[in-house]
Amino acid sequence: MGIRRFGAVTAAMALVVLLAPTPAPAQQAVTLRVAITQQVDSLNPFLSIFQAGTEVGRLMYDYLTAYDVKDQRPVEGLADRWESSPDRLTWTFHVPEGKKWSDGQPITARDAAFTYNLMMRDEVAATANGSFTATFESVTATDDRTLVIRTKQPQATMLALDVPIVPEHVWSEVTDIGEYRNDQTPVVGSGPFVLTEYRANEFIRFKANKDYWRGAPEYDELTFTYYKTSDAAVQALGKGEVDLVNRMGPAQFDSLEDKEGITRNQAQGRRFNELVINSGAATNAGQPIGDGHPALKDVVVRRAIAKSLDLDAIIERVNGGYAQRGTGPIPPVFGDYHLKPEPAHPYDPAAANADLDRAGYARGADGIRVSPEGRRMELRLLGHASRAYDEQTGEFVKRSLADLGIAVDVQIVSDNQLNESSTAGTFDLVFSGWGTNPDPDFILSLHTCGQRPNADGKGGTTDTFFCDPEYDALYARQRAEFDPAKRRELVLEMQQRFYDQVPAVVLGYDNALEAYRSDKFASFPVQPDPGGVIMAQNGVWGYYGATPVATAGSDTGSNTGLVLGVVGGALVVLVGGVWLMGRRRGLRAEDRE
Repeated sequence: MGIRRFGAVTAAMALVVLLAPTPAPAQQAVTLRVAITQQVDSLNPFLSIFQAGTEVGRLMYDYLTAYDVKDQRPVEGLADRWESSPDRLTWTFHVPEGKKWSDGQPITARDAAFTYNLMMRDEVAATANGSFTATFESVTATDDRTLVIRTKQPQATMLALDVPIVPEHVWSEVTDIGEYRNDQTPVVGSGPFVLTEYRANEFIRFKANKDYWRGAPEYDELTFTYYKTSDAAVQALGKGEVDLVNRMGPAQFDSLEDKEGITRNQAQGRRFNELVINSGAATNAGQPIGDGHPALKDVVVRRAIAKSLDLDAIIERVNGGYAQRGTGPIPPVFGDYHLKPEPAHPYDPAAANADLDRAGYARGADGIRVSPEGRRMELRLLGHASRAYDEQTGEFVKRSLADLGIAVDVQIVSDNQLNESSTAGTFDLVFSGWGTNPDPDFILSLHTCGQRPNADGKGGTTDTFFCDPEYDALYARQRAEFDPAKRRELVLEMQQRFYDQVPAVVLGYDNALEAYRSDKFASFPVQPDPGGVIMAQNGVWGYYGATPVATAGSDTGSNTGLVLGVVGGALVVLVGGVWLMGRRRGLRAEDRE
């Protein structure tokens, strides 16, 4: 009896000790480590146009509205509701109470008004996203909760204003937007992560914003590590040095099939690859810049280049079949706006040679053509050192144009060097590529006369230096058209004009080839869902909603809680389970909107 009584007392005492609120042991921080191969052009959201730079910007700064993770429809961003006047010239957005900047200051409509007005009055602040505010008449915060935007004409993009909203109390102190680096950490933002450390071309480190208005991410830190090549990034994934990689080549993607601890994701991407032709670089005032070959101003030459390229062969040999044939700037994932050109440029080197012969581009003794003005047809082709695609496709282009009697010097350079050369117009041909948004306006705006930069290389973002009055007139019409069917026809007509004038050859639309360490992270939200991408989304859901293996389906609290679940039985499991499910319903990306 005494032994039994002692055992019962001991068990009871143990239960009391276990149930006592003891301090939880310190837990190791959970970090999502992401490999990137593209350099960040700027941390300044008014200047950054690289995909890596805008990706970082989205993590720090929310937009007025966001794109839903499932179907990319407009949903709550900093504004939770909106309405327009019957004439579509006045839009009112409501910014609710309770949302805060990462330094604790409240987010108000005045921050949004400050951001847009800065872009409207400062040409440099309009460098990256000025097309969104180009037709704004006025922007006013009538109070902390209400933003009123009046436009000069109806604007169909008002729920797709991809402009990072910055804190007025920080940026109002900035005297020179063009020189401001925005790297004084921690950077004050509104997004799910706070930038804490940055070393150019090495790494970018964030911590989770525990006070984020949608709820805190399920892990502690997010780090982007720069790799010079995708081969190096994939090797790091295999070694467990990083957790997430994208922009892989086909051979790299195939090599990871059935690899233990790694899950692949293949999706129809929203990006396109293109060969930009310098058809006459100039500033937004029409002043010629750069040193492009003058023969490229001739549309006959540009069309001949297009006819000489076997796009299907490039997709098969370079993309490994993981791409679709290119036509216009809007990829097939946005089917309503994707161009199926009539007529299409055929792959026809013989016809291309005949066109050049008729136009007076005669071959010299060495087989290289000479323009009617007497200049040899020798072109420079710039490509990104960060992309194997550019080097491989560059050699393909070189051989194809050699058959036309055009010599090509392929020069593979750093991302920043390529950006400087393309902005200055000091190129003949250059590989480029863009991600396309659900609303087509921004990608279409990159080919308007007004998006060409000023003499300092700022004030606008052009893709091709294309400046065509017919194209610009169509752009203005589609921007003001709210009837979906009519707008679709205008967008397709614009792309057909682009296709016919050939300021660039859209080579193809890459499939997104991604992979992650599924032994470290259980899942990532994709956009759209199903079948979408993890990285390079129209938003930050892939990073924000990442679920670590250690927390997938379990409480992320202390080890004491886990012991209580075993010892305390149903009561503790029930209480913990209710708390956990309630918390996760507020945090899982697919349920947040």
